[in-house]
Amino acid sequence: MITKQQYVEYLISTPINYTCTNLANHLAGVSHAVVSDYLQRDKQTSRHLWELVEGLIDDSARAYLIIDDSVQNKQYSRSIELVKLQYSGAVGGLVRGIGVVNLVHTTGKDGEHYPLDFRVYAKEADGKTKNDHFREMLLRAIVERQIKAKTVLFDSWYASWENLKLVKRLGLTFYTTLKSKRLVSLSKESGYVHLAEVEWTAERLKNGMIVKLKKVPFKVKLFKVVATNGDIDWIITNALAATVTTQVAQAADNLRWQVEEFHRELKQLTGSEKCQCRKARSQRHHLAGCYHAWLSLKVQARTWNKTSYQVRTDLFSDYLRAALRNPTIKAFQPV
Repeated sequence: MITKQQYVEYLISTPINYTCTNLANHLAGVSHAVVSDYLQRDKQTSRHLWELVEGLIDDSARAYLIIDDSVQNKQYSRSIELVKLQYSGAVGGLVRGIGVVNLVHTTGKDGEHYPLDFRVYAKEADGKTKNDHFREMLLRAIVERQIKAKTVLFDSWYASWENLKLVKRLGLTFYTTLKSKRLVSLSKESGYVHLAEVEWTAERLKNGMIVKLKKVPFKVKLFKVVATNGDIDWIITNALAATVTTQVAQAADNLRWQVEEFHRELKQLTGSEKCQCRKARSQRHHLAGCYHAWLSLKVQARTWNKTSYQVRTDLFSDYLRAALRNPTIKAFQPV
């Protein structure tokens, strides 16, 4: 038998290889079949993640919820279930992989972010789109789990009118980006125009402008943010107060970077992409174990006042010191 604790500790401790075979080779009395059976039999879901993280988050009305997706890259796989061709922001194009939608909670401060929920994107299996997962996770967080955070951050992929209406109906504030093809109306007389056609004065660039977004039954505040390289971000919010300026909107939108930090850490520190099991259930349970492993590193990092990367690197420091004192393989010296 192998326990969940043993599997999670393996994910934390192994330096490179995250396969069932490697675990079996290093854990006494455990075979490859035992590890494989554990991943296919044991049922771990995002509810288990919530049970672990519930007491760790600093939740308040000033906190934020961030929703975004990530692709677990499986570009060299040909027979792993759940793997399909999909867009990955990490590679800037299409890649074979497993899509995961994440809901992350943050106070807004660096390092104070935790995943609350995650969903594997597998429309062929459950018929749900990423936007379906968006709405289900948000409803669960606010209605079922009584999360107090009042601001939701997401990118243009999730800025559909259905999602915007749900956020508004839940009494939450959203900040999200729009694609340039979206239509807005400045007045009933002017009708709808593409974002690029809107005229921007210095006042509008500083404080934004209130517009009507097509199919959305309430007004939003629109901001145009121009980067130094000329790239343009269109940000909208349902917070219409005069105090909500372009600077405020941009600062809120910038907090979405924390979910990207989480995605990177999950992949680099827990081997979330490295499982080679073919069955969908095994892949799902491996991912659940990776979230637990990430959380374990996070908690230890806060205890030691270090980063998660430093905590994991420290695991191999004792080995390196011992190897330097008494090398197993000594440098070759000609006779």
